Amino acid sequence: MAHVTAERREQRSNPIQSQVFVLNREGQTLMPCHPARARQLLKEGRAVVHRAVPLVIRLKNRTEAIVQPVRLKVDPGSKATGMALVRHQPPASITVLSLFELQHRGRQISESLTARRHMRRRRRGNLRYRAPRILNRVRSAGWLPPSLQHRIDTTLAWVKRLQRFAPIKDISCELVRFDMQAMQNPEISGTEYQQGTLAGYEVREYLLEKFGRQCVYCEAKDTPLQIEHLQPKALGGSNRISNLVLACQCCNQKKAAQPIEIFLAHQPETLRRIQDQAKRPLKDAAAVNTTRWALAQALHSTGLPVELASGGLTKYNRQRLNVPKTHALDAACVGEFSVLKGWQRNTLELRCTGRGRYQRTRLSKNGFPRCHLMRHKLVNGFQTGDLVKANVPSGKKSGTYQGRVAVRVSGSFNIWTGKEFIQGISYRYCKLVQRGDGYGYFMQTLITHPKEARARSMHIVLSPTL
Repeated sequence: MAHVTAERREQRSNPIQSQVFVLNREGQTLMPCHPARARQLLKEGRAVVHRAVPLVIRLKNRTEAIVQPVRLKVDPGSKATGMALVRHQPPASITVLSLFELQHRGRQISESLTARRHMRRRRRGNLRYRAPRILNRVRSAGWLPPSLQHRIDTTLAWVKRLQRFAPIKDISCELVRFDMQAMQNPEISGTEYQQGTLAGYEVREYLLEKFGRQCVYCEAKDTPLQIEHLQPKALGGSNRISNLVLACQCCNQKKAAQPIEIFLAHQPETLRRIQDQAKRPLKDAAAVNTTRWALAQALHSTGLPVELASGGLTKYNRQRLNVPKTHALDAACVGEFSVLKGWQRNTLELRCTGRGRYQRTRLSKNGFPRCHLMRHKLVNGFQTGDLVKANVPSGKKSGTYQGRVAVRVSGSFNIWTGKEFIQGISYRYCKLVQRGDGYGYFMQTLITHPKEARARSMHIVLSPTL
C-alpha cells in the first residue's frame, strides 16, 4: 500500500459532514455528534428529530448534561457573516464542528425603503396634500439605518439560536476587518504596529478588496501585485492608505519614481479614475466599521465572554494554515490559536428571506399599483418560505425536490432548491419538512483543495520601497 501522509490521514479522519446538535430529554444542550451516530440513535428509537435544518435531535432517556467547552467564532461582513462552532483542545488547538454562512439582505431592505419613500411622495404630491412629519421625528442615540441594523439583529438572533443547540461557553468575533485609523496614520500606535508579525496584513487585504485584485494601470488580473505609491516616497509621499494603490511589477517599474500626473499625462481618464478611487473608502469596509461596536455590544449582552480580534490576524491564520477563503472558514480562523483541525466540512448557508410583506399590491417603476396580492398566506396547509419535500411520481417533472416553496392560490407551487427553480409542482406531492422562519437553508460543499486554493487566490508582494 502506498504511503499515506499525515495530512491525508487527517483529512480522512475528519468527515465533511457537519456535526449534529444533540439535546437531552429536558432540552439541555449536549455535545454535537457525528451524523452516523445520530442516524443510529434515530434508528434505534433512542432519539427523535427536534429540528430538521440545522439538524437537532433530542434523546429520550438521557437527562445529564456533561459537555466540553465550545466556542462560537463570528466573522461579520457587509453581505455575509461567517460563523463557526469549534472545540478547544489543549494547548492551542481547535477542531471545527460546524460551519455557517449567514447571507444578509441589507440591499433589499434599502431598496424597499426607497420604493416606499417614492410611493409616499407620489401619494402626497399627486393625490392629496399631507404635511411632512420629518420635524416630529427624533432618532435615539446609537441609531443605525435599517439596512445596517438588520446585520446586527440577524447575527445576534443566530448566536442566541445556536446557544439553544450547542453548549457555547464563549465567543470570538472579528471586531474590525481593517484598522482604518492605523492605516490612515501608521504612527498612531508606535513602531511595533508595523514591525510585528502582522506587518502590512491589514493594508494588503484592504487594498486587494478596494481595487478588485487587479492592477490599477493596466487592469491585469491573476498576477502578483505590488503596493504602489501614487506620490513617490522620494518626492515626499507617505504611507497613508489614500496614497497607496496596487500595480503589477511591469507597471510599477515603468512608473518608477514619477508622480502619477506625469506618468499618466496622456491618459487623463485613467488618471481621474485612479485619483477618485484612491480617495474613496471601501464601501463594505465602511459598513462593517459602522456596525462593529454595535455588534460587539450586542454579543456582550448574551452574557458570554467575548474575544475581539482583527481582520489582519484572521488572514494571517488562514494563510499560515493554507485554508481556503470562505466566510465560514474566515470565522474559524478568527482569534488566537496554533492548529486548526476538521475544517474540511460542508457549510450550511443561511439566507435571509424575510417573513413576507404587509404590502398588498405590486408597484410599477413609477410607484403606481399594478396588481393585487393574495390576502391569505396559507394555501392548502403551506405558505411561502416553508421547507418542503416534493416527490413527483410521473410526468415531465418527475423526481424528488427539496427546498423553499412559493405558494399560489391555484395550488401549483414553485420550489427553489438552491440550484434550480422548479415551477408548477402540485401541493398534493409536497410534504412539509419545516415551517418557514425567515431563512432559506442551502448546503455548500467544500471542493477546493488547499493547493488549488493557493493557486487561485490572488497574492500580493510588498513593494521594495514600503
